[in-house]
Amino acid sequence: MPDYPRRIACLTEETTETLYLLGEQDRIVGVSGYVVRPPQARREKPRVSAFTSADIPKILALEPDLVFTFSDLQAEIAAELIRAGVAVHAFNQRDIAGILAMIRTVGALVGAADNAGALAQGYETKLSEMRAATRGRRPRVYFEEWNDPLISGIGWVSELIEAAGGEDVFASLSTQTSARDRIVQPGDVVAAAPDLILASWCGKKVRTDEIRGRAGWDSVPAVAAGRIVEIKSPLILQPGPAALTDGLDAIKAAIAAV
Repeated sequence: MPDYPRRIACLTEETTETLYLLGEQDRIVGVSGYVVRPPQARREKPRVSAFTSADIPKILALEPDLVFTFSDLQAEIAAELIRAGVAVHAFNQRDIAGILAMIRTVGALVGAADNAGALAQGYETKLSEMRAATRGRRPRVYFEEWNDPLISGIGWVSELIEAAGGEDVFASLSTQTSARDRIVQPGDVVAAAPDLILASWCGKKVRTDEIRGRAGWDSVPAVAAGRIVEIKSPLILQPGPAALTDGLDAIKAAIAAV
């Protein structure tokens, strides 16, 4: 039989949540300090990293067979672990297809391919059903990932807005993986005239009064109607199961209220 890794460190939340959903949480020996899903992971597992930094000696002391990292922002962490002789799998999912592929890959790596396939298929079915049910008028949506400078939504966020029945006013920018390439000017938002503003400021509380008070934004339909909705960043800015479940549901509820 294949020798699947028995000791895995997950340096971002989405792989941690996936392993728990697959019933493979006993393999996890360390997690990111930013993990909030599932809640028990913070109680049960040692915290070994932030996002762009990690406690390499602590990780090595846990003797992992495999470490999961995410994106170029963890490239130096991955390189240091590789130099120390640790196996690393770096994910870089930036859209819904990538999230589903990540789930299936995690499952395959731990010998739970069938369960992972079923989990991913369930999310695909939910998305298909939601798309089929959201025909007709599509409210225009501005998603704000950061407030200074203004940064619009990344790929999976834009796709979830569309699946939930909205129209992402900056969809053309969503394929840009770097946040700096998704910077928009305040006047761009005014010109886009969104019906709804969704905001998730990547780890800090959204201040809706700040958004309402921006110069010239009183003419924006979403602001005039008081349709500014915060979505907590763990629900939508982690490219994993949370975005496809609670994150998608939060977007759908906000759009349905327009």
